[in-house]
Amino acid sequence: MMDLQTLVLNADYRPLSLFPLSSWHWRDAVSALLLERVQLVAEYDVVVRSPNLSLRVPSVVALKRYLRLEGFPAFTRFNIYCRDQWRCQYCGQEFPASELTFDHVVPRSRGGRTPWENVVTACSACNLLKGNRLPEEAGMRLLRRPYRPSRRELARASGPIRREQVHHTWLDFLYWDSELEA
Repeated sequence: MMDLQTLVLNADYRPLSLFPLSSWHWRDAVSALLLERVQLVAEYDVVVRSPNLSLRVPSVVALKRYLRLEGFPAFTRFNIYCRDQWRCQYCGQEFPASELTFDHVVPRSRGGRTPWENVVTACSACNLLKGNRLPEEAGMRLLRRPYRPSRRELARASGPIRREQVHHTWLDFLYWDSELEA
């Protein structure tokens, strides 16, 4: 029970994000529910109790106020890996996050900054080989020039969410093809 997550929907009942999937730890969801910031949509069969309250753990909640999600996603290591589809942009191999790092195309020691357009996913071996040189100087080619993705591009790059990864109460909100009642 300690690891239960709650799917968080916007006020229009769409997930705030698909990748990473918008979820909160169940305790945060219970707090938001008690503070009346969210509406309860679905519950787990797990009950939590305090000295004066007993309630089922929320599995899906919806924000009461609509949150505008315009613009670009946050510049984070996770989002860089997602944009680059978990592939080293030099050798092209796919790696788990624990074996990835990010590389400044124009090294910081040479005046390079840290925006989307200068950072790529790299495996440790390629990052070490490139060092503080430009890719051309190291005899390396980028698979794709780095760019700042939109939220939609990042969601597409992340791939589909598999049914077995989520609780059954979440399925109706994640836009899978499901049979509708007549």
